Amino acid sequence: MTLAPSEPALAERLALAREVARRAGDIQRERYETDLTIDSKSASIDLVTEVDRACEALIVAAIRDVFPGDAILAEEGGVGAAEGAEFRWIIDPLDGTTNFAHGFPHFCVSIGIERRGVRVLGVVYDPLLDECFEATKGGGAWLGSRRLSVSRETELGRGLFATGFPYDVHESDDDNLAAFANVVKSARGIRRAGSAALDLCYVAAGRFDGYWERKLHAWDVAAGILLVEEAGGRVSDEQGGPADPSGR
Repeated sequence: MTLAPSEPALAERLALAREVARRAGDIQRERYETDLTIDSKSASIDLVTEVDRACEALIVAAIRDVFPGDAILAEEGGVGAAEGAEFRWIIDPLDGTTNFAHGFPHFCVSIGIERRGVRVLGVVYDPLLDECFEATKGGGAWLGSRRLSVSRETELGRGLFATGFPYDVHESDDDNLAAFANVVKSARGIRRAGSAALDLCYVAAGRFDGYWERKLHAWDVAAGILLVEEAGGRVSDEQGGPADPSGR
C-alpha cells in the first residue's frame, strides 16, 4: 500500500510534489562532490549554492505551470504571490546545504503544502538513499509501502535524539548549547546531522526518539511536522504549545 489521497486536488498536488522532489534530487546527485559556487546568506555558516537555486527554480516553475493559482514560499526567494490562494507550497529545495557543500551525504528536498493555513501534504526526498517520505493529513506517514510510526520509547536514558544549532550560533547567546549539554548527560545518544527535514522524518520513522531545534523557518519543517504527526508523534514549541515556525 502507498499513500493515495482520495480527493483529486490533494492527489494531483502529491503527484507533482513527488515528481519535482525526485527531479530536484537528480540534480543534487549529479552535482554531489563536484565543484560548486558557494555563497553565504545571513551568516558565514548559512550557505547557498547554485544547486539550491537550480532545484528551487525547477520546483517553482513546475508549480506555476500546473497550479498557477497556488501560493509559494521557498527558501531562496522563489515566491508566488497568490492573494487568497487555497493552497500554499512551502519549499526547501536543498535542506542540508552545508552538508552538501562539504560532501557529507545527508541532505534532502523538502516540500510541504498547506490548505488554508493547515498542513495537508508533505514530501521529503533523500536522493542519495533514494528514500521518499510522504504524509497527508489523516492519511498517515509513509516511506514507500511502509507506514511509519514514531518510537514508543518512554525513558530518556534509552533514547537517541537529534538537534541542531541556529545560523547565528557564533553571535547569539540563544545557542542551544545548554540544552544540548543536558541531553548529552541524560540520553543514550545525540546526533547533530544538519538537516531538520530529515531529522523530523527520522523521528516519524522511529529512527530518532525525539528532536528539538530553535530558530527554524517554515521551509525547514513544513513537511517534517506533518510526517511526525501522521506517524503518531507530537510537535510543539518549548512551552508545549503549537509549533509555529517563522515564515507564515
